[in-house]
Amino acid sequence: MVRAKPAFKPQYGFSIEIDAIDPEYTLGDLEARKREIRTRLQQEGIFDANKKLPVPWDFNAVLVVAPKGAAGLGDFQAEANRLERFAICRFVYASSRFQGEGAALEIRAALLDALENWSDSDYPRPDAVAIIRGGGAVNDLAWLNDYELAKCICSLKIPVLTGVGHERDNTILDEVANIRFDTPSKVAAGIEQAIKKRVDEAKANFELLTTQATRVANASSAVLDRDFSAIHSGAFRQIATAKQTASELMGELQLGATSTVHDAKHDARKLVTDVRHDAYQLLAMANRDVPGMFSEIKAEASNVVSTARVLATTRLEAIHDRTSLDVRRSRESVEQGLQDVTVSARQIVAGALTAATALFREVAGQGPEKTLGRGFAIVRGEEGKPVTSATDAKSGDGLEIEFRNGRVAVRVK
Repeated sequence: MVRAKPAFKPQYGFSIEIDAIDPEYTLGDLEARKREIRTRLQQEGIFDANKKLPVPWDFNAVLVVAPKGAAGLGDFQAEANRLERFAICRFVYASSRFQGEGAALEIRAALLDALENWSDSDYPRPDAVAIIRGGGAVNDLAWLNDYELAKCICSLKIPVLTGVGHERDNTILDEVANIRFDTPSKVAAGIEQAIKKRVDEAKANFELLTTQATRVANASSAVLDRDFSAIHSGAFRQIATAKQTASELMGELQLGATSTVHDAKHDARKLVTDVRHDAYQLLAMANRDVPGMFSEIKAEASNVVSTARVLATTRLEAIHDRTSLDVRRSRESVEQGLQDVTVSARQIVAGALTAATALFREVAGQGPEKTLGRGFAIVRGEEGKPVTSATDAKSGDGLEIEFRNGRVAVRVK
């Protein structure tokens, strides 16, 4: 886009003089780069993968990727905060640079990190991802025309909403997104409209359901009233018939019951006589047979007791012999084990004594005289205490250095 004015000079003829160029509308390499990305994604068959995902039916949670503190984010939040304040929709924000070297890589990393952290939480996955930023120069928005970032959006299984720049701006992200909005505030407005549409549908369905329920209830009430009247009339008829039948049956029942009681009384008397006769016979047989059976039981019991006594004595002797043998074997095993422990203990004590003697000799051989003889020295302060670091030797203090063959007094400079 240029600003120009026509000019005519007799010497040179008619011409157009350009006095200004708007760089925001410059295409060239930027447009070529965008076309290259578009062609590459189309060849890979993923250019419209996100666009083919179903549009979110409703919005309960949205992940928003935007520059931190940007004006476009403020416009978006002015609309979104109302939805979040009434717990209608939850918005989670991920910040990233949107221009400059490495901006596309940072946007992609922020988006993937936010989705990974989301999957680790207890919340369901977001209904959509919104990528927003305010307007700017074409060169500023050109950083979003990145192949890796566009491929990431195409590969997402979550619908992506874009609101980048103004209405005239266009990036490759807008082309591959599920839904494109002109500005960040229109993204929030689109989410709100979708939610409102579901609310209106729910209201309409509720009203339809209420109307249908009322109609069915009224029809059912009429049917119930008609059926109740029929049941009421039929019940009265059945009651009258039942009363008459019950009276007839009661008379027959009383007559039959009287006859049955009379027969039962006669049979009971006969049975009592038979039972008494049988009882006398059984008692006589018991008086005759019981003494003999008692003698047999007593003799059999004596035999069983004798046999049990002999068997118990035999088994007790066997147990005693077996126990004595086990005790003798256990004593021998304990004595052998004690001897083994004694020998092992003596060997361990002897080895420890030898090692301790060698260690003592080694310690004795490492005394101060030996150390001084190898070229070391001992530095002591004025009070005779050893000085082990340069920080302890203060300027002006007197020190004493002990060598192998004598001591020398020195002063710290």
